[in-house]
Amino acid sequence: MNITVFCSANELDERYTGPAREFARLLGEHGHTLVWGGSNAGLMGLIADEARAAGARLVGISVELLTHRAYSGADELVTAVDLAARKVELLARADAVVVLVGGLGTLDEASEVIELKKHKQHRKPVVFLDTDGFYDGLRTQLRRMEQDGFLPAELDSLVRFAATGAQALAYLESPED
Repeated sequence: MNITVFCSANELDERYTGPAREFARLLGEHGHTLVWGGSNAGLMGLIADEARAAGARLVGISVELLTHRAYSGADELVTAVDLAARKVELLARADAVVVLVGGLGTLDEASEVIELKKHKQHRKPVVFLDTDGFYDGLRTQLRRMEQDGFLPAELDSLVRFAATGAQALAYLESPED
């Protein structure tokens, strides 16, 4: 399975890197391909290293403005013209999407994938790895949107939240949506 992962390119504390490392290791051990932003920086570089060490194939989708941070050990590296084109390519290559901790870019990517799923533009499973309660606020907001009629479908049919990398992978390997 090609698993697209959205995450930060920042250097982060072990409370975030440990669970990301575990997920990337499991991804490789289960024979999946990592599709990610193609960077060697921060959490992006860490998950690529870990997935590679566990036997995963790596497909990086970089962007012209960040070619200086491209991961040199990818099995395939695509350079998109801009961030919008990169998002299209990341979703097109995905069989499933996992969202690790990240900033505005990660939130932008995740929001677009959920919006497209809401409009039935894809049926790929989307899972947030909710490390250390990082996405608790987002989950609360999404539940409010669901309760107040802003979502045309049940939230659980659009996105799942996992407490561990193993739980995230289990959702992907036997999706309920």
